[in-house]
Amino acid sequence: GAAPSAAAPDQPRRPVDAPATGAVRVTQIEWLAAALVLINVALVALRSVWNYPFALVAVSLYAVVFYDARLYSDMVLQGFFFALNLYGWASWMRAREDSGIPVGWMTDRARRQWVIITIVAWIGWSFAMDRYTDAVAPWIDGAIAMLSITAQWLLARRRVESWYLWIVVDLIAIPLFASRGLYATSAVYVVLLGLSIDGLIQWRRAAAKVAL
Repeated sequence: GAAPSAAAPDQPRRPVDAPATGAVRVTQIEWLAAALVLINVALVALRSVWNYPFALVAVSLYAVVFYDARLYSDMVLQGFFFALNLYGWASWMRAREDSGIPVGWMTDRARRQWVIITIVAWIGWSFAMDRYTDAVAPWIDGAIAMLSITAQWLLARRRVESWYLWIVVDLIAIPLFASRGLYATSAVYVVLLGLSIDGLIQWRRAAAKVAL
C-alpha cells in the first residue's frame, strides 16, 4: 500500500498514522527492545560482562523503532552503540577479575576534553539534522545522541562518570519519546533513570575499592 504521509512539524506522528499491521509490528519490536535494555542496564550496574549480548540485540531493534518515529539521530546512534558495545565487550572481557569488572574515575583533564568534544559534536550533528533532514526535534534528539555516545564510550572504558551522563540522557529522553508516541520507550527511560542512579551508587562504591 501507499506509505504513510509525513506528519506536520507541529503534529507528531503516532503509530495510528501508519497501517495497523505496521504499527503493531513496530510496537512489538519497541516493547521487546525495551525489555532487553532493562536487562542490559541492570547487568551493567552489577558490572557483569554479559550485559553486552542483550545490548547488541536491543540497539538493532531500536534502529527500526526510531526510523519509524523519524528520530534519525537516535536511529544512527544505534549503529554507534553497536560498534561501541562490541568494543566494550572485548574491553570488559580483558579486564574481568574474580571480584567483577574494575571501575574508576576520569582525570580532570580528560573530563574537560570530553565536555568540549561532546558540545562540539552536538552542535555539528544537530545543525546537520536540522538543515538536511525532516527530523522533528533535531537539537534535543542530537543532545541525546551525542551525550549517549560519550556515555557509552566512558562505560566501555569503565569510568564512573558515564552514569552521570546516562542520568542526564534519561531526563531528556523521557519527555521527548513520550511526545513522539513512543510510550513504551519513555516508560523504560523512567526505569532506566532509577537504574542509572543505582548504577552510579554501585560504581562509586566499587571505584573506592580499586584503582584502574
